[in-house]
Amino acid sequence: MDTAALERLDSFPYRHRVNELMTVPIVTIGPDRPVAEATRLMNERRISSVIVLDDEGRLRGILTERDVLRLVAAGPGGLADPVSAAMTAPVHAIEADAPVYRALARMIRLEVRHLPVVDDHDRPVGMLTSGALLKQRASLALTLGDEIALAPDGRTLRTIHDRLPALVHALRGEDVSAPQASAVVAGIVRDLTARAGELALAEMKSAGQGEPPVAWCLLVLGSAGRGESLLAPDQDNALIHEGGPEDDAWFAAFAERVNRLLDEAGVPYCPGGVMAKNPSYRHSLAGWQAQVDAWVARPQPEALLGADIFYDFAAVLGSRRLAGALRQHAARAAGRSPAFLYQLAAASDDIPRATDLLGRLRTREGRIDLKKYGLFSIVAGARAAALAWGSTATATDTRLVEVAAKGAFPEDAARSVVEARAVIVEAILRQQQEDAAAGRAPDNRVDPKRLGRRATSQLREALATAAQMSELVHEALSNHPIVPES
Repeated sequence: MDTAALERLDSFPYRHRVNELMTVPIVTIGPDRPVAEATRLMNERRISSVIVLDDEGRLRGILTERDVLRLVAAGPGGLADPVSAAMTAPVHAIEADAPVYRALARMIRLEVRHLPVVDDHDRPVGMLTSGALLKQRASLALTLGDEIALAPDGRTLRTIHDRLPALVHALRGEDVSAPQASAVVAGIVRDLTARAGELALAEMKSAGQGEPPVAWCLLVLGSAGRGESLLAPDQDNALIHEGGPEDDAWFAAFAERVNRLLDEAGVPYCPGGVMAKNPSYRHSLAGWQAQVDAWVARPQPEALLGADIFYDFAAVLGSRRLAGALRQHAARAAGRSPAFLYQLAAASDDIPRATDLLGRLRTREGRIDLKKYGLFSIVAGARAAALAWGSTATATDTRLVEVAAKGAFPEDAARSVVEARAVIVEAILRQQQEDAAAGRAPDNRVDPKRLGRRATSQLREALATAAQMSELVHEALSNHPIVPES
């Protein structure tokens, strides 16, 4: 494989997110207003576009300077026409928390200069323009996102997935931190999942099964949902729709195709069955809400095996409105149940320390499982604390910072855990890069002998911090404000 293009990587688009570059506040107009009014707005605000909203405040279209010029070229009387007659619709958008590289690839592929930015409820919150991105060099590596969007099948997606080690190598060469590099990998996994969904839709049409019967949304769970994937991800996904039992057969067939395509793309089936093709991970909105309520009402350990990574979900394709409604319900339900939160936090209580009585790292066949002895406690604890303190963030570091700022535990303790997670991710990612280069399948086990004295010392300290996470989280839960019934 030729990795020269990846080695010339401009890392900025991978280190930053759309909400850092978008223009706010947005300028909007109704579809029935005259184009002349929209033109005056653009002139007064010195902007090159206005967003067109429907009666519910959702994105309906966009009117740009180019649209106005085309209208005027056909005759000056067009300025009296309603905006709906001149706007571009449907309009493509991007999520506020999406990495910049994904927005760049989308704008290049669609040949657009304006990209509305939306929240979980499909409501515009900002605008990303080509002008805001001019100072960022679009390196050849950005074509990864574009290639995913254009991939015709699972095998083509596999060739892109197989370039992830080279991408991580390039990012690390540009001094991108290990957590940031893992966020890029997670972004690629999300993109692969979204493209698998698009290809599955096309397969459904070709098979004569038509369009989706109701609104729906494809979700990724776990590490990809948190933005924390490494180089050995398997599938963790789910599906939410707005229909009834009579619609499930269509979505079952669709989900089966999505999961197959992802497996073909190099993201293997989840051994635990956390996939949309499994009925347990495919529900209507009402069904998911009932499932959440059941978890909260009966917080037994065996019943919560899927609840933990569920709370890390991110929408990748379909109606984000459904994902937003589910997140709101799920977060509120968890925040009202101390028993449920304690059970979530207890998942990491029984994990043994990473060192034995002599202070030696616990290895098996010469390697230590850093997910088991380090990341699991941090991730699980941050999740429980975030739900207790009303944070809807999914990224572990963000959860820790937000709840510390609210008083869950000291901010310096949160910083220590964030730094510890970075050290652990660094060790795993470095080992995975070496394993991939040697033709070995990467996993979460690390050979301490390859780290060096300094890195080993840092790892020991990081694992000791991870071992204290349980105490920190129980402190946060004992002080958390109970969310009142609505």
